[in-house]
Amino acid sequence: MGGRVAIVLYVVAMAAVIVGVDFLFFRNRFWERLIVNIGIVLVFAAFYLRFLKHP
Repeated sequence: MGGRVAIVLYVVAMAAVIVGVDFLFFRNRFWERLIVNIGIVLVFAAFYLRFLKHP
């Protein structure tokens, strides 16, 4: 149960970072925002796979 809560908090943190970056830097730029959002998701996924995933 504790692992699921950690994953949910991780996803919520990722969503908060994405929304924050969107509103601060890329309000009216669709393609730039899309590329940065994909990059943020990839960084979060790489961090999860490298440090948080248990064997």
